[in-house]
Amino acid sequence: MTAYIKQLNNDLGILLIRIATGGLLVFHGIAKFQHGHDFVREMLAERGLPKFLWLGVPLGECLAPLFLILGVFTRLSGMMVALVMLFALILAHGGSTFNIGETGGLEGELAMLFMLSGIALFFTGGGSYALLRPKNDWLK
Repeated sequence: MTAYIKQLNNDLGILLIRIATGGLLVFHGIAKFQHGHDFVREMLAERGLPKFLWLGVPLGECLAPLFLILGVFTRLSGMMVALVMLFALILAHGGSTFNIGETGGLEGELAMLFMLSGIALFFTGGGSYALLRPKNDWLK
């Protein structure tokens, strides 16, 4: 396999991960805009965390997914998604994260999938099909 084809395949794979992660997660953010963020603030307050941390939800479930789809600041957006999903695992799922649900999957599997996809994109960057490709590797 030539180097060009290998790079094309890698970049296409990264594009698909960006579209899948951002495209599916953004609907969770839209739902929270429609129904409010009060339950997020309540979960934070119950754990003794500052309520202003709720602001991570619109950033991590709306803005960061849009940036992932477009390939803008992919590394930072991927890490933001991963952090928000880590909080979701801890706050929303807690000890039941690894319990097996009715359909045979883990209770926290969707949040884990988004979190691990965000971490993967943090390490890979946006690839060649990114809208913004700055010279600084951390901003790719």
